[in-house]
Amino acid sequence: KVLAKYVQQATAAGVTQAVFPEGGLSLDGSLTEPKVGILKYILEGAAQADRDVVFVPVALNYDRVLEDTILLAAQRKGERKFRARISVVFRAVLRQIWLRVTGKFHRFGYAAVSFGEPLLLSEVETSENTPDAISGQIMSRIAAAVPVLPVPLIASLLLKNGSMSRDELEAAVAGSLHELEGAQVHLPRNNRDYAVEFGLRNLRERGLLKEHAGRIGLVPAKEDLAQFYANSIKHLMR
Repeated sequence: KVLAKYVQQATAAGVTQAVFPEGGLSLDGSLTEPKVGILKYILEGAAQADRDVVFVPVALNYDRVLEDTILLAAQRKGERKFRARISVVFRAVLRQIWLRVTGKFHRFGYAAVSFGEPLLLSEVETSENTPDAISGQIMSRIAAAVPVLPVPLIASLLLKNGSMSRDELEAAVAGSLHELEGAQVHLPRNNRDYAVEFGLRNLRERGLLKEHAGRIGLVPAKEDLAQFYANSIKHLMR
């Protein structure tokens, strides 16, 4: 009740609030169903103060999620308990130090944020003015604004098409970018060829790629990790 009262008063006073609608980390990289508790409090606060509310959808995506393997392990176990042994963390830190010392360190990748179309509470039809209906609209706008980054895009294409030559992969990327016209595509350096190279390098460094006879494919044992990243944009891909 304390949280409900706080959110209601903040809404009535016009205080900007940041809300994570999914209520937790995605275990497989996909968008998940929204939690409506906080939204319910916001709607109650708006009704009490007779104030309009503007919902601004914000979507984020990453080339690298540091806890990706931990999240996948939690999904396989069917529980939302995240355990990272200190020995694993220590080895990861030592590896990054070694890569820096040997000059082989590369950044983890890009992160991007995009803003979707705002939703005004005053414009919502009365029949749709419920927490469930409004949360659905907000999530739809977040989904439409999810940034497309090199790693999710390359992972998605390799999962869909199997092993490809470099030329075939570049052609597939070009075709996808054409189909994604209007989406929030973020190409590093605004260069498609560099985006392909960057995405491949990141997947290669994670041990996800197998390359033989001029063909590029995914290591079968690592396809679940590739799927984790592809899932972030699967609703945008045709």
